[in-house]
Amino acid sequence: MIKKHLSKILCFTLVALLLPAWLQAADFVSGKKFGDDNEIIVTFAGAADAGAGDVNNYVVYEEPDPDIRLQLVAADVAANGKSVSLKFADPLNTTETHVVEARNLKGDAIIDFTVSKSYLGYLFSIMISALLIQNFVFTKYLGLCVFFGTAKRKATAKGMGVVFTIVMVISASMAWFLYQFVLVPYNLGFLQIVIFIGLTSLTVQAVDTILRKVNPVLFNSFGVYLVLVIANCIVIAVPLILADNNYNYFETLMLSLGAGGGFLLALYLMSSVSERLELANIPPTFKGLPMAFIVAGQFAMAFLGFSGLQLF
Repeated sequence: MIKKHLSKILCFTLVALLLPAWLQAADFVSGKKFGDDNEIIVTFAGAADAGAGDVNNYVVYEEPDPDIRLQLVAADVAANGKSVSLKFADPLNTTETHVVEARNLKGDAIIDFTVSKSYLGYLFSIMISALLIQNFVFTKYLGLCVFFGTAKRKATAKGMGVVFTIVMVISASMAWFLYQFVLVPYNLGFLQIVIFIGLTSLTVQAVDTILRKVNPVLFNSFGVYLVLVIANCIVIAVPLILADNNYNYFETLMLSLGAGGGFLLALYLMSSVSERLELANIPPTFKGLPMAFIVAGQFAMAFLGFSGLQLF
């Protein structure tokens, strides 16, 4: 009994002695963020000790894989000693949270902290990526049948883009719920393509019925292309991407909004050029689809300029 009390007293004494040092160490790191593709920048509340420039004083790993240590090649301390740039041999996967364990930065205390992107910024980057950087039409060449069929008038293109985005968001949301709560728990992942196509068909049929009653002019302008949305590659690609990346619902929503917005942007750009081409003196050989493919290729080359864009 006496030994138990002594051990408890000893533990409390150690905590009381070490707690101020731990708190001081935790407060010492005032900021941390990702820099370049292979860099983490750490900011201190005051000047760090000389050990801040020694790579051996740091241990860095991704939170899901604590056993895999990242190779640190340099620790460049600022002239005022209030920040250090940790540079790694390989590019960092900034979508994952990184854990940094450091020692000899301020006395003998061991400091550990995490570095991650802003989650709102991460969500926004998913949408921007699907909208511009990896546009499904101009960089992945998906959905070209509907793209070339409806990108002739701006009014039709805008209507088709809005309808397509609505179908995308609704079908992706239903696909996420079914995938997370039915396919994954019951090991039915091999049926995902069939189920995703079925969900898209239900959504398109609902939109078809509503448009037929609400806006018959827009419905007639779509013609057969509204039905083709059922088997559109982009509508099927979004649920497959969310399943492969195990996105949560908010990430799925941003992906579907970005993909739908990217398709709307592609339609509007193409339809704007198509209306101008009707007044241009084009050789008969190039009229119609040949010129449409040339213009689409030029847009695809222009969208390559967004490659590597990082906003967050």
